[in-house]
Amino acid sequence: MPAADQLDFLSAHALRALVARREVSPVELTRRALDKAEATQATLNAFCVLMADEAMAQARVAEDAVMAGAPLGLLHGLPFSAKDLMAVKGMRYASGSRAMADNIAQVDAPAVERARAAGAILIGKTTTSEFGCKPIGDSPLTGITRNPWNLAMTPGGSSAGAAASVAAGVTPFALGTDGGGSIRIPCALSGLSGLKGQFGRVPVWPTSATPTLAHVGPIARSMADAALLFAAVAGFDRRDPFAVAGPVPDVLGAAEASVAGMRVAYSPTFGYARPTAEVRAATDAAAAVFEQLGCRVDLVEQVFDTDPADLWTAEFYAGVGTRLRDVLENRRDLLDPAVADILAPALSQEMKGYYASVFERYALREKMRGFFETYDLLISPVLPVSALEAGRNLPEGLEDRNLVSWVFYTYPFNLTGQPAGAVCAGLSSEGMPIGLQIVGRSHREDDVVRAACAFERTRPPGYNRPPAA
Repeated sequence: MPAADQLDFLSAHALRALVARREVSPVELTRRALDKAEATQATLNAFCVLMADEAMAQARVAEDAVMAGAPLGLLHGLPFSAKDLMAVKGMRYASGSRAMADNIAQVDAPAVERARAAGAILIGKTTTSEFGCKPIGDSPLTGITRNPWNLAMTPGGSSAGAAASVAAGVTPFALGTDGGGSIRIPCALSGLSGLKGQFGRVPVWPTSATPTLAHVGPIARSMADAALLFAAVAGFDRRDPFAVAGPVPDVLGAAEASVAGMRVAYSPTFGYARPTAEVRAATDAAAAVFEQLGCRVDLVEQVFDTDPADLWTAEFYAGVGTRLRDVLENRRDLLDPAVADILAPALSQEMKGYYASVFERYALREKMRGFFETYDLLISPVLPVSALEAGRNLPEGLEDRNLVSWVFYTYPFNLTGQPAGAVCAGLSSEGMPIGLQIVGRSHREDDVVRAACAFERTRPPGYNRPPAA
């Protein structure tokens, strides 16, 4: 059996096997996760709620099932967390906002419900920027969440606490949300792997403030572990009007598959992004790895005719602004000033202009459908930079962009709804992770997982683990 401190960075697959063989108990894993969450809270600030009593009660039930020889779920005995944009029954459901600080959830979100049903043990809720409006890790309610790779840096957001805690070895995986990149962005800045499935593949309920863009998905230290959590939470649910019916692709099988023969487009800029030289070099090297794995890789400089940032902004911030209209108009001081500043103009859109952007979004989806008739995958950077100081909203040199448009690469695929994942491509000269985005054809999460896992198998052990860990 591994020593206690070695459990922190074992994969979810390895921990699951140890639990099944009775070599590690769910009680031990849960206690270890809670202790580490508490020990790192002062430095990382990853959790807004810890659920120690509830988690330990679940762990004892899980342990009894193991000892009784009962059938075990896909995630049996594995601790996890859920972001504060997701409902957990009986727990504060604040969405990172002081305006919602007293809100208590009456239900579990479907992904939380399903992870628990598969045997996973929820230890708490993680921090988010206010209503997921910023791709960094701070909010007026919970303060600044920090990156275990460098405490002066943000872990990214808006799934900030989820990424920080997984990177620090608190839990093997976590549930995050992604309305414009909020799973992929913190994975890039924190050296992690994450998966935004097809829109509607993992049901979102209660209704999101951004219902046409929001996804729920896993954050983990490998894509194989992300696929394990994804497999447990994906699938149709009548409560989500956008839920995808039909079978979920076999992402667990795809994690072991070869990528030889796949057709890959590599675009360093999409035609408009401004990556640093180090980011460009890292993703160039990643593209070369796919060639070595037997893929046909084409360099495609321009993917989009224009930057779709305005289409995304019109949709995302109008949704959040509508949800927060009363607060914005009457209690603006409760909001993050940067968030308030960007919500106000989004609410001032005229109906004619808004629907013009809706139809442009449909045209964008059709363009991407045609693009993926030629290619199985599109790979790119996740972000134009490898790190951003905690507390800053914009990287140096990108001050002309808005709160989210500086990320360049992620929001287009919330507009199209197709699956997209992130893995660690390597490290910068300052030792910070650089993210690689892998985008698949509509409804083909298995292709994204297949490619991500194949790439990760070429990496040295521990390459994406923070040095302090």
